[in-house]
Amino acid sequence: MLADLLKRYPDAARSPEQRRAVRAILSCRTAARGGHLYRCAPCDRLSFAYHSCHHRACPQCGGLQAADWLEERKLRLLPVPYFLLTFTVPQELRLWFKTEPKFFYNLLFTVTAQALRDVALSKLGGQPGFLGVLHTWSRQLIFHPHIHYIVPGGFLSPNQLRWVRLKDPHFLLPEKVLSRRVRNLFRLALLTRPDLLAAAPMELSAVWRKEWIVNTQPVGSGERALAYLAAYIQRTALSSQRILKEEHGQTTFQYRASDTGAWKVLTLDTPEFLRRFLQHVLPSGFHRIRYFGWLSPAAKNKWQRILGLLDWKQPPRPAPRPEWRKTCPCCGRPMQRVALLPRGPPV
Repeated sequence: MLADLLKRYPDAARSPEQRRAVRAILSCRTAARGGHLYRCAPCDRLSFAYHSCHHRACPQCGGLQAADWLEERKLRLLPVPYFLLTFTVPQELRLWFKTEPKFFYNLLFTVTAQALRDVALSKLGGQPGFLGVLHTWSRQLIFHPHIHYIVPGGFLSPNQLRWVRLKDPHFLLPEKVLSRRVRNLFRLALLTRPDLLAAAPMELSAVWRKEWIVNTQPVGSGERALAYLAAYIQRTALSSQRILKEEHGQTTFQYRASDTGAWKVLTLDTPEFLRRFLQHVLPSGFHRIRYFGWLSPAAKNKWQRILGLLDWKQPPRPAPRPEWRKTCPCCGRPMQRVALLPRGPPV
């Protein structure tokens, strides 16, 4: 359904990143991507299997990658309480984020991670480890940039000889202190970019006086929070299954209400629907998920030290996923690959 809409409205994409995303979505699992030809010997039936585009904005791709990421992260869950922290960009700054998204997304990661490190060291005297995922959309596809962090409830002492436990397993760090630290770091970072400050879309004095939203939730062992974030690792803002219909130039899709959890429907003019969808295409080369502290891939020695301090061993890796095999739609038997299909001309 989404590919059909993009075909009918070719001018929906504005930026180079959006145009690349549209080309990928239109070519996904089509002859333009190439693929393989399969044959079922008993039925003498032929079947094509075209390659996926693997673009992170494509609603057809990313399921297996997200599942693999989730399984890998579960293996590194420590026997401590976990917390989900959310840092939200003030509404007044969201339009500004659209002007230079790569710069502002990176800046948001930098200042929120630094705030977490600073407050953890000052309040608890330890070094945190955490992972963060950028999320840019609301349930109605409105531009709403924020970062989710999963934080283990424990810290490594500065000399790396002690594991600092929480006094209260349901409380991590004070939200107001985190909020004000993020706000101050963000403001200081912008002072190094007078060109951006001069082009600010509004008077910013009120932004520096208000409280920025930081939300902290205890999430138990962390498994459910990881499953929640896994949907953002390789998935885009909207799956094709949620698009209900398009008629008379209007598109209707469903979303789950945040207050009740009930499914609701929203109808938008199709150009506006596509604009909302495509505004969440990330800049080229931008990493949506990042690891900090002793959860960073570069901190293997600190990770091993923490395992020793907790006297804990990681669970064994599960058996690898069975290799995918195409089955015959008639008899259900495995089909044999008999030919490679070359890529077609560009869309």
